[in-house]
Amino acid sequence: MKKHFSFCLYIIAAAIAYGCGNKNTPVRTYPVRKPVTRTYSTGSSTSPAAQVEREYQNLSKTYKPETAAVLTDLLNDSPNSITTSFMIENKSRCNIVLTISGNNYFKKIPIGAGKNGVVMVPKNQTYNLSGMVCDAVYQKTKLITGPSRITLSN
Repeated sequence: MKKHFSFCLYIIAAAIAYGCGNKNTPVRTYPVRKPVTRTYSTGSSTSPAAQVEREYQNLSKTYKPETAAVLTDLLNDSPNSITTSFMIENKSRCNIVLTISGNNYFKKIPIGAGKNGVVMVPKNQTYNLSGMVCDAVYQKTKLITGPSRITLSN
């Protein structure tokens, strides 16, 4: 009986050491599930696109478009006028904030995706135009002598 017990113990130890089952049987591996991590926007994002979107939302609340003055300028086009219209067409998929700065002139214009923005600016001046179109920086210097228009797209 003692021999029989030690033989069984030997078989069990060998089975544990060499693994149970046939060696020709494919080993099954199961994918390890990784925990799903979700990120929620808390408004603390510091990416340039997120900053532009926040600035756009804030400016949109208080910005007063100069539509009537622009229409009057386009229809009458008086050469004696000291101001002229400037139109910005946003063909991108992102909201933008265009900054127009020149000699004693500074204005930020919020322009929604696929929309137009208009503003009256003093004539015969060079202006620096800047903003973010989606994730691309836009900067240009433009001399405005009469009604002007630019188109922005991504």
